[in-house]
Amino acid sequence: MKRALITGVTGQDGSYLAELLLAKGYEVHGMVRRSSSFNTERLDRIYQDPHVPDYRLRLVYGDLDDASALARLVRTIRPDEIYNLGAQSHVRVSFDVPEYTASTVGLGTLRLLEACRESGLDKTVRFYQASSSEMFGGAKPPQSEATPFEPRSPYACAKVFAHQIAQNYREAYGMFIACGILFNHESPRRGIPFVTRKITRTAARIRHGLEKKLYLGNLDAKRDWGFAGDYVEAMWLMLQQDKPDDYVVATGESHSVREVLDVTFGALELDWKQYVEIDPRYFRPTEVDHLHGDPSKAKRVLGWTPKVSFKGLIEMMVKADEEDVRASLTGRAPSA
Repeated sequence: MKRALITGVTGQDGSYLAELLLAKGYEVHGMVRRSSSFNTERLDRIYQDPHVPDYRLRLVYGDLDDASALARLVRTIRPDEIYNLGAQSHVRVSFDVPEYTASTVGLGTLRLLEACRESGLDKTVRFYQASSSEMFGGAKPPQSEATPFEPRSPYACAKVFAHQIAQNYREAYGMFIACGILFNHESPRRGIPFVTRKITRTAARIRHGLEKKLYLGNLDAKRDWGFAGDYVEAMWLMLQQDKPDDYVVATGESHSVREVLDVTFGALELDWKQYVEIDPRYFRPTEVDHLHGDPSKAKRVLGWTPKVSFKGLIEMMVKADEEDVRASLTGRAPSA
């Protein structure tokens, strides 16, 4: 039985990846940060009582800001694969908490790599580093593995450091480290502050009279949006190759925030222009105008292609949020 360690297991990607690995027969150790309230709702459908015989989802405490905790986890779990998904991942918020973002995203990756080396796993463990399309920033689209980075936020700068230190450890120590440069990926599990989920959730609440307005920033920004459930499969495939490498994971098409509004409100038979207002606080100090990935290498080498279309993705999210609103109004438990 393979053993995997996932940082950021309670997030959108972490929950989908944990499901995938459990289905493949892995023992999954998910790192969670200590909190006074539970934040494991995304894992509810796969939660396992630690007293059952086939106990393969194990939640362990740790933090990317705590080098000693990381070293202890790696040393005691001795995973075959590590998926480093943990981060302060909100780009706009990274301007407000740049030091914390740099510590968790950039130095957190370095701490985890050092934990692997110090535990003697550097020659055996397979390490996935969650890189980001935000690293391309102002670079001209389409962006591929060969596109120079032009980061335009503290988050993106930290991701560039994490990406390049991962490459350095791969070259310097012969570690199996694969970097997935993932473009925007969404799902019904996406955090509410992120623009796609903010749109679908607020639109559903407007449809049922619970809200009157949706406040947004730059409607002209274009992103390459895909389904997170598809993208975690690419992460796994990267660690099953003979040699480690870096891959852009994307749909190969881009859409504006306006198009997200068109699909979302259209699915609810509403005109978004009657409800959306611009709030300057949601503009970034330095904007990224257009991200559009070239996933040809992932298709050629990994055999990976996305299954869910842009329209299908947004409609999936609208349906889930609308069902949750209906459930809350009727007193039923919302869907997972």
